[in-house]
Amino acid sequence: MKMLPFQAAQAYSAAKSAVAAPAAKSDNAGLAFDAIQKLAGVINESEKASVGLMTGGADPHSVVEAIAAAELAIETAITVRDKVVEAYQEILRMPV
Repeated sequence: MKMLPFQAAQAYSAAKSAVAAPAAKSDNAGLAFDAIQKLAGVINESEKASVGLMTGGADPHSVVEAIAAAELAIETAITVRDKVVEAYQEILRMPV
């Protein structure tokens, strides 16, 4: 599979929107589910680009861009997870 520059831009856009602060919604579970789906999409695009490079059908530059977008999305997800765990631990320390 050949990844064109506009596909890499779309993958970057997807990663950027996955880590952007979402608008206020009342359904936090749906918000988290959407963010996880976007993260999975970015990772899948990165995997497809990597497979395309291995089979000789992708531009190395676009593969690097897709992998960088996936790395950004994963690092953001890890940071959010750490903040959630930290907030939960703070709640547990509160006196009742």
